[in-house]
Amino acid sequence: MNTNRREFLRDISRLGGGALTMGRLALTGASARGIEPFVRPAGAKFKFSLAAYSYRQLLTDPTSGYTLNDFVDDCAKMGLDGTELTSYYFPKSVTPDYVRSLKAHCFRQGLDVSGTAIANDFCYPPGNERDAQLAHVRSWVDRAETLGAPVIRVFSGKPRDGQDDAEARRLAIAGMEEACVYAGEHGVYLGLENHGGLSTHAEDLLSIVRDVKSPWFGVNLDTGNFHSADPYADIALLAPYAVNVQVKVSIHPDGGSRQPADFRRLASILRDSDYRGYVALEYEEEEDAREACPRYVDELRDAFLG
Repeated sequence: MNTNRREFLRDISRLGGGALTMGRLALTGASARGIEPFVRPAGAKFKFSLAAYSYRQLLTDPTSGYTLNDFVDDCAKMGLDGTELTSYYFPKSVTPDYVRSLKAHCFRQGLDVSGTAIANDFCYPPGNERDAQLAHVRSWVDRAETLGAPVIRVFSGKPRDGQDDAEARRLAIAGMEEACVYAGEHGVYLGLENHGGLSTHAEDLLSIVRDVKSPWFGVNLDTGNFHSADPYADIALLAPYAVNVQVKVSIHPDGGSRQPADFRRLASILRDSDYRGYVALEYEEEEDAREACPRYVDELRDAFLG
């Protein structure tokens, strides 16, 4: 396959229905290339969102009475463009009616659903557990499609007992490719986060992303999860592959102390890569989230748009 990424996406877009599925399956063969950086128009475009994970204490406290609808209301009050609805805070039994109702609530508040995030592990060997992991991803692709969410944050997983890194990596890539076939049929991107396991280091994550043969795959760039000597260099390495960006308010370089994130520097990195999409604040500090997040959202907008 000698086409570049733009031609790859163009050719794929011409296929339809069952032919589209067959085309994607064929492209997972050994002769297919992994993805190149996204080709975007010159000039970055930023939209702003807030990850529900930022309000995890409220959303997991059974005495608070605080729901995802309340979180959406708070996002609207901050004047955000979107809301990131982390799967962890949906009801244990998620019905289609609930998902449609939540979508309608977001629409009435003037918000996109910028994405969702799930927990998964693609490193299980063939068997019931691996099947369950893939089924879990498919179920959230269906929900993302209903919500109008363009991207789902996923994990690679980590080596299981008796696996070496090479085998775990092979299984993870195969799982992501299989999941991307289904995600692509529903118009949903999967974004691999730099979140421990096989994706702990920027170079390892990039290697995986480039080996996953699907146009529906990219990086969920979490700015707070890099712990090398130079996290900003890691962010710059992966920014061209980003399908979603989550910004933490602090970074922790290897061998150094935890320090405030430089929002303007992050904006410059994403601007240099012509990133166009959502920048979601994901707040993990100790201060009360409902007090802190509006302030950090304002600082984020000022840094990225100023």
